[in-house]
Amino acid sequence: MSVWFGFCSKMRSSPAPTVCRRSSLMLFFLLSACMVGPDFKRPELSPEAKFTRNDPGATVSADIQGGASQNFSTQRDLPGEWWELFESKALNTYVSLAVANSPTIAQAEANLRQAQENAYVAGAGLYPTVTGNASRNRQKFPIGGGGASEIVANLNPFFTTYSLSLAISYTLDVWGGTRRNIESQVANIQYTQFQVEAAHLTLTSNLLNAVILEASLRGQIRATEEIIKVQQRQLSILQAQFRLGGVDESQVLQQLATLEQTKATLPPLQQQLVVQKNQIKTLGGFYPTQDIVKEFDLSDLKLPRKLPLSLPSELVARRPDIRSAEAQLWQASANIGVALANQLPSFQITGNVGNDSDVFNRLFFSGTGAWQITTSVAQTVFDAGALNSQRKAAVAAFESSAANYREVVLTAFGDTSNAVSALKNDARALKASLAAERSARKSLRLTQQQYNLGAIDLTTLLLAVQTYQQAKINLVQAQAARFTDTVALFFALGGGWWNRPNAAPIRDGRPLTIISAVPPFNRKQIQPVNQP
Repeated sequence: MSVWFGFCSKMRSSPAPTVCRRSSLMLFFLLSACMVGPDFKRPELSPEAKFTRNDPGATVSADIQGGASQNFSTQRDLPGEWWELFESKALNTYVSLAVANSPTIAQAEANLRQAQENAYVAGAGLYPTVTGNASRNRQKFPIGGGGASEIVANLNPFFTTYSLSLAISYTLDVWGGTRRNIESQVANIQYTQFQVEAAHLTLTSNLLNAVILEASLRGQIRATEEIIKVQQRQLSILQAQFRLGGVDESQVLQQLATLEQTKATLPPLQQQLVVQKNQIKTLGGFYPTQDIVKEFDLSDLKLPRKLPLSLPSELVARRPDIRSAEAQLWQASANIGVALANQLPSFQITGNVGNDSDVFNRLFFSGTGAWQITTSVAQTVFDAGALNSQRKAAVAAFESSAANYREVVLTAFGDTSNAVSALKNDARALKASLAAERSARKSLRLTQQQYNLGAIDLTTLLLAVQTYQQAKINLVQAQAARFTDTVALFFALGGGWWNRPNAAPIRDGRPLTIISAVPPFNRKQIQPVNQP
């Protein structure tokens, strides 16, 4: 985006002095409406911006909890409370508590209010500053000595004056520097708006992932405990056979070692479970000792079967991180105009009006009034290149923001593509894991029967047990992956904030009057945040 001087109209000179005098006031107002610097426009999306080459269609299904087939559709939209699609009342309740209790969201909302107030401060620059002053001055003057006359000697040496005045100062925004600063602050409002939404989306996504991981760990612990029971029964059989002289002690010790190895895998899983439970409480704004959260299991969650898939243009308009990067780019664009205006002459009007009197009761009598109007023009003559470097720095900041915006967009498309691919591949992985677990279970039963009949040795039996144990844990992890993939897709699509009625507001109840100071081409971008 090039940097140019955005003069609003071209003034033509006229040889007639009368026309010039009549046009002087019009010229003044036209100049007051001009703004230097680039006019911001949202970067265009590349035609190559796509998530997938073909329609993703639907995932495969598996006959198990969390194994339902999922369908993608660009005709569907993501609800604002997207976590409700998992159909868990306990989860919905806790997410609502976490959102209301989260210090991260509270901090982001405070930053939004700060940005709003800073915008009001910037908007005040379009209005004159009026200062009132009231004073009472009491003084004594010298009478003199020596040859002073009798009249002077009889004067009262004390003198009192009263004064009331108003001072008015107004800097003309001829080059639009003030309005560009307002534009910058309004862009900062939009940035902090979407930081609120980003904090909301990050919190809810992390909370869902923590709940799913907790449920997965609980399932892995149950699977491990089941294997321990199988191995314990087998050890009891071997010990009985050893007492009868049917097997030697080495087989008993080998089974015992295998059992203890399996038991050793339990404490790490239990520690991970504790960590996840504390993580869930921390995300909700609670302490580890507070019993707020119920224990979640994968059976408590239902896998959403109908999944939305945004169009590329919708993703750019909805992802909070993209909108935040866009707002930063807009702010950097406006700052170029501020830097350009600082290099041009500044025009200021100051005035004073008031009354002075030596008697307070006569302060407003005729003849006590006084006024003064001063107009001034100031131009930096020498600053060792500081203002020029500030302009160059603003241009460089814009270029940096443009590169950051492009990177964020690329990352968002990559996230969405990864989520769609993971949903399809992990659905196939779950189907294969289910088949492997069922085969390993049948193999273990058959191997146990063969071992009891003396057809195979202990080593073959232990291998069958280990195979079943790993297959069981893999199945639980594959089930959890379907849920986390779905959360990842909802996160990649932006979280549905545009369908949530309590999305971050653009104002705090007061009318945002500074919108009138922003160029018309930007007004669409400072609508309330729930209008993508």
